[in-house]
Amino acid sequence: MKSLLGDEYNKFLKYYEADNFRGLRINTVKCTAERLKSLLDFELKPTPFCKEGFYIPNDVVSLGNNPLHHSGAFYIQEPSATSAVEMLGIEENDFVLDLCAAPGGKSTQIGAKLNSTGLLWSNEIVKSRANILISNIERMGITNAVVSNCHPDILCEKLAGQFDKVLVDAPCSGEGMFRKNSSAQLEWSEEHVKSCAERQLLILNSAKNAVKDGGVLVYSTCTFSCEENEGVITRFLDENPEFELENPAVDFGRPALEYARRIFPMDGGEGHFAAKLRKKGNCFKSNKNIIPDLTNNKTDEKILDFYDSLFYYRPFGENIKIVNDKIIILPKNYNFDIKGLSILRAGVILGEIVKNRIEPHHSAFMAARMQDCKSCIDFDVNSKEIKSFLHGEEIAVSEHIKGYTAVCVNGITTGFGKASNGRLKNKYPKGLRV
Repeated sequence: MKSLLGDEYNKFLKYYEADNFRGLRINTVKCTAERLKSLLDFELKPTPFCKEGFYIPNDVVSLGNNPLHHSGAFYIQEPSATSAVEMLGIEENDFVLDLCAAPGGKSTQIGAKLNSTGLLWSNEIVKSRANILISNIERMGITNAVVSNCHPDILCEKLAGQFDKVLVDAPCSGEGMFRKNSSAQLEWSEEHVKSCAERQLLILNSAKNAVKDGGVLVYSTCTFSCEENEGVITRFLDENPEFELENPAVDFGRPALEYARRIFPMDGGEGHFAAKLRKKGNCFKSNKNIIPDLTNNKTDEKILDFYDSLFYYRPFGENIKIVNDKIIILPKNYNFDIKGLSILRAGVILGEIVKNRIEPHHSAFMAARMQDCKSCIDFDVNSKEIKSFLHGEEIAVSEHIKGYTAVCVNGITTGFGKASNGRLKNKYPKGLRV
């Protein structure tokens, strides 16, 4: 670090005696910055890394239990971790692959930028972490996402040339996490750094296959190691002349190589590195290897009637498929040949067929806006009712409210229950309850 930082080394060390950077990213799928600021009881200060990112005071506690967090209005995220997605330059209707996606901070940031257009494909090789990824994508109301649990080699070969943008937020030695995570310090060694660099290069060489001609590949880590950052990028470019380093047109952090960016604590975040690579060729907004529609040719009228009983205007589309008694509404652009791939979730789960009836699924209500829901109740973030609901309790409601009903926090959907005789039976998933 002394060799890397020179005169700034002592300044760098002083940050290890200071508080960590804490931040959140507003989820624009569900909320605006102005609205969230008006609902929180602490000040938000903007970060330099993305316009949706804000610093939060260090004395704020139990933020994960806040009803607005449960509603998906924001994602708790280390400030500099939002930098890599900014460098992707996402546009609506892009097809985007997040290859090392758990726990989901960057994937849900991508999903918000896509604004329900195009396709987000989020992959995680570790099954337990992939389930956390699904939970976060669901909480943030992302409707056009696919979550897979595949080896990068297999996935990128199967989906060769399909994506406008690919993100590799690679597993690393985690030097940028030393200030906030003591286990990251304990796991560090020179051998670990070297093994990470080899694995990162292998992942990049898988990821390159998924990029369209003219498409973008962004590589990022949360470490300071030159071997894992500049070293990996230099080796990848030497081996792959069809890629070139591109100016990301951002002003956060500081330059590395010619156009890559480094972030140190002195720059306002715990630590990050990111490089934007462009694959040579012309990029077209069309996808090769698309096969005919994989969904049922004719959807059962009972399913459509159920859909219409919950929501106005079928907000998630009608690309419906039944899988293991679950009624899935697939993203409209989900028409890939997926044989041989481990797909854990695609789109929104509308409901589940139980005996001769259909039970709604939490996923559908989290993806819906309050105005989409035919029956809803709205509580203030500080109300005792919303706290009781998130605790799993039944709550009192007007006797005029009947049937499956969305539960909202200041207009943002947070779950659902079933109303009858002035009581709302709680359907909030047990694993998510406070």
